[in-house]
Amino acid sequence: MKVVVVNEIREHERRVALVPELVGRLTGAGLEVVVESGAGRAARFPDSAYEDAGARIASTDVLDGADVVLSVQPLEPSRMAQLSNGAMTVSFLPATQELDVVRAARDASVTSFSVELVPRISRAQSMDALTSQALVAGYRAVLIAAERLPRFFPLSMTAAGTVPPAEVLVLGAGVAGLQAIATARRLGARVAAYDVRAAAAEEIRSLGAQFVDLELPSLEGSGGYAREMTEERAQLQRDLLAPHVSASDVVITTAAVPGRAAPLLVERAAVEAMRPGSVVVDLAAESGGNVEGSQPGLEHEVGEALLIGGRNVPSQLPVHASRLYAANLVNLLLLMTSDGKVTPDFDDEIVDAACVTHDGTVRLETVREALGEGS
Repeated sequence: MKVVVVNEIREHERRVALVPELVGRLTGAGLEVVVESGAGRAARFPDSAYEDAGARIASTDVLDGADVVLSVQPLEPSRMAQLSNGAMTVSFLPATQELDVVRAARDASVTSFSVELVPRISRAQSMDALTSQALVAGYRAVLIAAERLPRFFPLSMTAAGTVPPAEVLVLGAGVAGLQAIATARRLGARVAAYDVRAAAAEEIRSLGAQFVDLELPSLEGSGGYAREMTEERAQLQRDLLAPHVSASDVVITTAAVPGRAAPLLVERAAVEAMRPGSVVVDLAAESGGNVEGSQPGLEHEVGEALLIGGRNVPSQLPVHASRLYAANLVNLLLLMTSDGKVTPDFDDEIVDAACVTHDGTVRLETVREALGEGS
């Protein structure tokens, strides 16, 4: 069967869905790998590296005869329509936000898989692209903040005086938040962090950061995510966080839940109260933002603080982001591969959960409703 890796053509996307070092895992399973010429260039993987690894490079008609298409961003509707009946795609696919793509996949009888939907269970950890890319985003967010902050991160004791460490506050202690904590600590900052889940307190402290205890009930949810809260509780949380925000040199927000708008954690007034030159990096800007006024890909001053809205932050470190993501895709694809054929087994809970369209139908009720199809 022919597995095709395509060029990413969406703006700001520099990752690639397969890296040369993993080509052998697919060819070793009896699959043919075809890479569209230039697919890995932005991530610093040249065509020659793929050829050396056993892939074939194609520059025209790359989708002809494709059985499986791997990508980072979902295929555009026009390219989805080029696929043959029964072909498969594996990519990020926020289905309710990409209804034209879902509609095109359904109409072309393409079986589409969304890596966002891979369940958070032990057996699926090696396929969890949300986690791998959150790791990259958390690291990158601290580098962005350190670069833009007009102060040192670490304590420095000199003959001219002592420079105190930067005060960093991380909101959200999932994978991105924990990586941000660890990175800020390595750079020498004094770090505090908050999460609505009680279990996060121990993880925060284990990294040498202070846990911000607002003395509110825990909101532990399923799959490692937090439960939604009432607006009354959300406002109380924002009020209690405000003095911690205003006392920080850097605030990094990471709270996001797939398929839902990001919770608002920080109001504009709290940012306005920060010291001149302070920096706020909102990793959730693309899903609505944790910070009032943040916009993806834009930065602007709020009071005398700089508010930076993240946009496709993992793509800013495309080498390792691609390696991690490609490993997730290869593991998911090989789960469905036997004797050189990719055959989805919908009795497998991972395969079943991650599939958006199959055999001309949309499998997710929420997406059917968004398309106006009902149940």
